Amino acid sequence: MAGRKQPTFKKRQKEQQRKERQEEKFAKRMLRKQQPPPAESPDQDENVLPAEPVNASPLN
Repeated sequence: MAGRKQPTFKKRQKEQQRKERQEEKFAKRMLRKQQPPPAESPDQDENVLPAEPVNASPLN
């Protein structure tokens, strides 16, 4: 009957590891929520076209 305890012990260890991973993920989510989103740098907007073309002539 000693062989029957191993699967139960392994299952228990596996379940504990699953719970630990779940808690770690939850902690990471909470940290991300607490931190403000990173501000976009002006360098990222290089490919954005201006609202009005620079060489446009005024409309009559």
